[in-house]
Amino acid sequence: MFNFEKHATCGKARLGRINTDHGPVDTPSFMPVGTAGTVKGVLPAQLTDAGVQIILANTYHLMLRPGADTVAALGGVHAVAGWSGPMLTDSGGYQVYSLAHMRKIDDAGATFKSHIDGQLVNLTPAGAIEIQQKLGADIIMQLDECAASTATKAEVAEAVDRSAAWAKLCKDAWDAAGRTAKCGAGHGQALFGIQQGGVHLDLRAKSAEAIVALDLPGYAVGGLSVGEGHEPMCKVLDEIDDLLPAAKPRYLMGVGEPRDILAAVARGIDTFDCVLPTRNGRNAQAFTWSGRLRLRNAKWALETAPIDENCTCYTCRNYSCGALRHLFMAKEMLGPSLVSIHNLHFFADMMASIRQAIADGDFDAKSAQWLARMYAVSESEIANRSDCD
Repeated sequence: MFNFEKHATCGKARLGRINTDHGPVDTPSFMPVGTAGTVKGVLPAQLTDAGVQIILANTYHLMLRPGADTVAALGGVHAVAGWSGPMLTDSGGYQVYSLAHMRKIDDAGATFKSHIDGQLVNLTPAGAIEIQQKLGADIIMQLDECAASTATKAEVAEAVDRSAAWAKLCKDAWDAAGRTAKCGAGHGQALFGIQQGGVHLDLRAKSAEAIVALDLPGYAVGGLSVGEGHEPMCKVLDEIDDLLPAAKPRYLMGVGEPRDILAAVARGIDTFDCVLPTRNGRNAQAFTWSGRLRLRNAKWALETAPIDENCTCYTCRNYSCGALRHLFMAKEMLGPSLVSIHNLHFFADMMASIRQAIADGDFDAKSAQWLARMYAVSESEIANRSDCD
C-alpha cells in the first residue's frame, strides 16, 4: 500500500521513496505526461530504459475519450497505457482552467464544453474521484480551481475557498469508496490535496491549513507555472516547508524547466510533472547538461556527433545530430520520437543526479554547477542570488 519514506536531507532538499502497489518511486522524481494514456511517440519499454519510474495520465482527456467506463472495461489506465509501473492521474482541474472561455464554475463543480464535440460536460468533486477510481491510477488528485496568474487577489481567494471545499468533498467520496480503485485490478489509491493561492502567501497558508486538516496521503502545490515567473514561484516555495507536513510527499504540478526543478528541490519538493521533455522533443529541441540544442538549425546539418557524447540513451548511441536534423527536415515521425527518448533520459538522469547529490550532502554545490552549465551563468553569480534566478 501507499507510503512515503524520507531517507536523507540536504538543507531542505529531501531524498526519499514513494511506495505504491505498482512499485516504488525514488524521490525527487519527474513524471512524464501521458495525456491520453500514452507518452507521445515513446514505447513503455523505452520509458523504462530511460529510467522513468512513474507517468501521469490526464483525467480530462480520458473521461472524454474513450471514457472512464471504457478504460475500466479494458483493465484500467495501466492496461491501456501498457505500463506496469506507478501512475498518477490529475483531476481535470487544470484543463478546466485552460478552457476558461468554454466553462462555468460554481460551488457544485465545473460545466464546460468538450473540445472534441462541443457537448456540455459536468465535473463535480465526487465525479472526479469516481472517474479516477475507474481509471485506476496509484495516485489521484482532488478537483481544484486554478486561478490565472492575472487574477485579482479576491478571485484567487475565491478559488482557494472553493478548492478547500472541493478537497473535503473529494475526501468524502474517496472514503466512501473504501479507498479502493474500481478498475479490474482493484489496487488501492492515494488521494492528494492541492494547495492553491497564486503568489499570495497568506492565501497559500490558508489553503495549506485547510487541506492538511484532511490528513491526506500527500499534497500538491498547484497554481504555479501559469505565467507567474521563476522568482515569484521561488518565494511561494520558500514557505512550503512550514506549511505542508514533512512526513508526506510534496508534488509541484506542471513544472519541468530544469532551473525550476532545482530551485523547488532545494525548497523541499519531491515530485514534478511537465510536458516539456516530449513537447520540446517533438519540436527538435534537445536538453543537455550544457544547455539546449535546436536541431533544426542549419549548423547541425553535417554534425556527426550525437546530442551528447556522454549520454547513454538509445538516440545518442545510434544517431548523430546531422541525422536527427535530416529526420525533422524530412518530417519523418522517427525524429520527434528519438529526441523525446533522449529528453526523457536526460530528465531521469538529472533526477538521479539530484538524488545522489542529496545523499552525498552536496546538493547546493552541484546545483550551482549544473545551472552554470545549462544556463551559461557563473557559479558565484548563482550562489549570490537571493531569488535563486
